[in-house]
Amino acid sequence: MDREMELQSEVIRQRYNRTAKFYDLMDKMIPESVRRAAIGKATGNVLEVGVGTGKNLPFYREGCTVTGIDFSPGMLAKARQKVQQVKVPVTLLEMDAQHMSFPDNSFDTVVATCVFCSVPHPIQGLQEVRRVCKPSGAIVLLEHVRSENPLLGWVMDLFNPVSLYLIGSNINRRTVENVRAAGISVRQVDNVGGNMVKLIVAGP
Repeated sequence: MDREMELQSEVIRQRYNRTAKFYDLMDKMIPESVRRAAIGKATGNVLEVGVGTGKNLPFYREGCTVTGIDFSPGMLAKARQKVQQVKVPVTLLEMDAQHMSFPDNSFDTVVATCVFCSVPHPIQGLQEVRRVCKPSGAIVLLEHVRSENPLLGWVMDLFNPVSLYLIGSNINRRTVENVRAAGISVRQVDNVGGNMVKLIVAGP
């Protein structure tokens, strides 16, 4: 990892460590029904990138084996409190999505929810997702994105520095475009929260 990326990642890590105590309240912006639908698409050996406080863990179906990674120790500490309530095997690891230590083609499904708004170099992180997903596997992303409405998009651009400073999240990322730029094949995009929250189903 180059020095600039390392510094950017450390800044975001510290912000998420700071917000870990109340992140579950913030995370209510994603309705449980939407979260359940996204996680319900996961099968087999699953990697959850940016597992955060473990909000998704109860929604994995039997038959899944889940590895959750996050670069924030504070978030992982919260996630570990939820593991005992989960029906499937879960392993939690501290790891940066931009530089994963897993071999190529390791996972049947890779899942991320509201993660690639905060990864400093999202295309690099998505390329890593593509690398570790099996050729026959699925990539499931639930992400908030920049609005397609010109005025609202402009407002999101205006307030993005505030969001980034306070919680480490970019509110104006064009994640569908970033997914394609990472060489991932987009199979389906559904608007699940106006046009600002999208469920993206893709393949490596």
